[in-house]
Formats: sequence, structure tokens, C-alpha cells
Amino acid sequence: MPEAPEVEALTRFLRERLTGRVVRGVELTEFRALKTRARPLDEIVGRTVGSVDRYGKHIDLDADGTHLSIGFGRAGWATWSDDATASDPPANGAALIARVMFDDGVLGITDAGEWLSVQLHVVAAPGDVPAVAKLGPDAADPGFSREALVTALGRRRKQLKALLQEQESLAGIGNAYSDEILSVARLSPVAQAASLSDDEVTRLHTAVREVLDGAVAARDGIPIAEQKAAKVASMRVHGRTGEPCPDCGGTIEDIPGTKGGGQYCPSCQPLSA
Repeated sequence: MPEAPEVEALTRFLRERLTGRVVRGVELTEFRALKTRARPLDEIVGRTVGSVDRYGKHIDLDADGTHLSIGFGRAGWATWSDDATASDPPANGAALIARVMFDDGVLGITDAGEWLSVQLHVVAAPGDVPAVAKLGPDAADPGFSREALVTALGRRRKQLKALLQEQESLAGIGNAYSDEILSVARLSPVAQAASLSDDEVTRLHTAVREVLDGAVAARDGIPIAEQKAAKVASMRVHGRTGEPCPDCGGTIEDIPGTKGGGQYCPSCQPLSA
């Protein structure tokens, strides 16, 4: 799943290439992905891209006041070809969802999942997309404060790993970076938000900043086709079941109940209810 650091890198890549470019054509291959049936994708044809912005794990292309919002979901991503006539299928078995053509290149939207998770909206403003309208504060924003984290945590009896991935509470964090953040903070993934001490909240905020700031910097400038591999290679605990913990040398294990979808170090992050 692309998370804020990868989507931010993609946003910067597209901002550099698309700002000031005119949309020459569109092609929608998977019609189920378009959620605004009354506003077709070809509304952006002939319009000039004025800005490209990120909202959590979504990208917004502003084309003369008509916005194309791209939500990548679980397995969506993008391709770019400098060949304006390119029509090659996506690599790695991903399905082509849509193409947006410019004079000097083609933006492809893909989905590599077993079920469709990419969502496209053509809207008057980013906030018209329901998922964007509900987003909490952006955890990858350099200005994300401890106070914003305290508000998101509240006194909720919700496990930390689940809360970190709840986009209405904190935007931009998914499965992988929630594991990484909790590892750096040395907090149990199943600890409840309401149980955290002031010191633990501070550690969690510091870890959010350290992990996401570092990942955003590390992903910047990496070709978009290599973003997933770079993310996987950077993980310290996520996806590292059976490997030694980089901090204590203990064995990384799957978080109980995640069916292998999340990992932690039992020595550094003893479980608590």
C-alpha cells in the first residue's frame, strides 16, 4: 500500500512534470474506478494542470479548476512514460485503470491488487471527495504537532496500530509505517491509546516525525517505478518476520491477530491489552 512518503514523492514528481501542461486525452479502462459518474474523466481534457497536491494518501490534479482526485487504495500506483504515444501494459501484472495523455508523456494509473481499490473522482474541489473530506491531520506534515497527536489519541480504547492507520484520525499512515513508528517508539501495537503516559505520547510523536520525515526525504527523487522496492528495503521490522530486531537482536514476530500483516519485536515492544 502506498503511504504518505511514497505518495509525496509521486506528487513532487508529477508537480514538476505536469504543472503548466495541457491534458490532451484520457482513457478509462476500468469504469468501476470512476466514482463520479455524472462527471466523466474527459472533463479534464483541454485543461491546463495548475497544481498537483497530496491529501493524505490521495493526489489531486487541479486542471483549470476541475480536479482529478486519485485515491490509490491498497494496491494502486502510477506510471509515467515520456513517450506520448505509449500504450504498453503496466509491469508486474498490475491492471491499467486509466491513462491521462499530455504532449510529452502519459500518466498511467494502475492497480496490482486482487480486488479494485483505486478510486478516481472528478470534482470541483478536493474536499468534495468523501475520503478526503474526512481526513484527519496529516502525520507527514513537518508541522504535525504533539498536540495534534494528543487530540487524535483522545482517551480512546483503540489499539495503537489500528488508530495510526485510521485516516480520519491521522492521514497518511498505513500498515507498514505504523509498524515502523511503533518499533521506533518501543510501544506495543496492541496497547490502547487511553493507556499511554505523557512520556509514551512524546515518544510516539517523536517516532512519527522521525520515521515519516526520514522516509519522505529518502523517497524524494527515486523513480516512481522503484518506489515500492525502496520502501520494502527500508523497513526495519515490517515484513521482517524471523529476522533479528535492529535494536536488541531479538526475533521479529507477527503481531497476533494480524495474520502476518504486521510485525513487531516482543522484546522491545512487550504486548499489553
